[in-house]
Amino acid sequence: MLPELPVDSTLARLFRQAKARDAARWFSLPGGQKLYAAGDAADELFILRTGRLGAFRHEEGQEPLFLGVIRPGEPAGEMALVAGLPHSADVVALRDSEVIALSREAFLEACQADASVMTELARLMILRTRQAATRGPMGEPSVFGFMTVGQPGLIRPTVERLEREIAFLGYLVTTVGSEAAGAPTEWFSDVERTHDFVLYVAEADDGGWRQVVARQVDRLFRVGRGDRGPPRAPLRTLSPLQAQQLVDLILLQPAGIARPSGSEAWLDATDAARLFHLRRTEDEDVRRLARVLTGQSVGLVLSGGGARAYAHVGAIKALRERGVPIDFVGGVSMGAIVAAGCAMGWDDAEMERRICDAFVRTSPLDDIALPLLAMTQGVKVGERLAQHFGEAQIADLWLPFFCVSSNLTTGAYQLHRRGMLRKALRASISLPGVLPPATDGANVLVDGAVMKNYPADIMRAQQLGPIVGVDVTAARSITADDVARPESVWRWLRSGQWRNGPPIVSLLMRAATVSTGRDLAAAREATDVLVLPDVARIEIRDWGAYEVAVEAGYRATLEALDRLSRPVTDLRRRASRAERAAMRSSAAPFAETSSTAAP
Repeated sequence: MLPELPVDSTLARLFRQAKARDAARWFSLPGGQKLYAAGDAADELFILRTGRLGAFRHEEGQEPLFLGVIRPGEPAGEMALVAGLPHSADVVALRDSEVIALSREAFLEACQADASVMTELARLMILRTRQAATRGPMGEPSVFGFMTVGQPGLIRPTVERLEREIAFLGYLVTTVGSEAAGAPTEWFSDVERTHDFVLYVAEADDGGWRQVVARQVDRLFRVGRGDRGPPRAPLRTLSPLQAQQLVDLILLQPAGIARPSGSEAWLDATDAARLFHLRRTEDEDVRRLARVLTGQSVGLVLSGGGARAYAHVGAIKALRERGVPIDFVGGVSMGAIVAAGCAMGWDDAEMERRICDAFVRTSPLDDIALPLLAMTQGVKVGERLAQHFGEAQIADLWLPFFCVSSNLTTGAYQLHRRGMLRKALRASISLPGVLPPATDGANVLVDGAVMKNYPADIMRAQQLGPIVGVDVTAARSITADDVARPESVWRWLRSGQWRNGPPIVSLLMRAATVSTGRDLAAAREATDVLVLPDVARIEIRDWGAYEVAVEAGYRATLEALDRLSRPVTDLRRRASRAERAAMRSSAAPFAETSSTAAP
């Protein structure tokens, strides 16, 4: 016997009609199992009765993209069914769910019997299409779990601080602990339906409640103490969240430490998809996590581009002046160097001092070598990376960070989110022919710009909030003058210009940073605020052009921010329940007038 659908389900009427004719089937879908996979034939329309479904897109060589959640009363597979095309994404049960299925034939018969059903379905498809067109998720996660790992002490006070920050952003949010362990399923459904966000907390001694939380949430955060090692015993896999990379790690850090340490071991123990450091006394760290949960976190993406990438320093300065938070950072080649400095916590003064020490005052590419593998030995670059980044691990950075290199062994880009920071940066800036390649086991790694010079799509896979991208590769390319043979080699040597490398360096650097129109368009499609500094006058190997490039990045970023009609953090902000109700209320008189005036 088919169960009853929620009263407010958008397609309840269709399925009630099908149920009356025994044309619909009901089944349970255990957490972790797929409802359907990309490429499967779309021969049924599904509606979720209870539970949660997640939609994911997997593309070869890319991070899995989380498209959003499907909640009770919402359909799944409707676009492919109507279009007569295979499904374009995987849909997986995030928790134990109940699904009702209707065959394509029964669906078309029901639509013929009641045209308003198709109208309602078309409205839903249009809404989802518009969300995709504006690069928004079709259903944002709204139920989050927080569970202790190790012995961090009570974590509910921290989660309640997070609740207050989310409420400050204008949402209705509540924190629920083990006091709800005996509540019926309907109680959880009511709480989740009447709040914008629900935060479930499971302390170390909460026993069975921990299992309830693991099964009840859209995304789970493990919480541990960063100044202690992870538990030695292996942690139980929290499928299906773990399998879909929906388990993150929060490490509580003591006040006053310069930088975390030992975070790699925590990642090994928890297999977390993302890592966040939260200093107990830093309100900004809690605000950052609130932005992450509500889709208002800001990701900054910095392209490669040789000396032109100094513009990124000016862009960061402008963002900080305007109060735009930077919550995630990623980059390629020289953009990765600047992004790493931001993730390290360098302020504007320290950023300028270190970049100038490493690249501006003396050329990093004047240790010329017999060009067996490259024109330089790469020793100076390695020494300067060690000087300014030391033994820092990527997991120990204050901000989530990634950089990209190009793997010549596999023929795909390589994403660096763990391991020693300077080694990842050395791979990301290893321009073929200029610097010797880096190696990772049997893999040969070169400059990330060769395969992906503007990785905004990678940033989109890691966070739901707006993305600010700074691309310095759109400026005028090199000309014949830039690669002209010097009239006199001896005069060229005496002038000191050789320290920037011979003209072939410009040729190699520009060749490595040219993206195809298709790849560039796809990456920029993921960007909400695109900054294009005017760096056409800066030669790509002019390492002394620091001030000019920084000023170009600073001005271009301010101009891009001035063109916005609302703050960057609001660009992907989802409306609260109260705001949606107000919009429906204000639209009602117009709808009523329109309907009565229609012939």
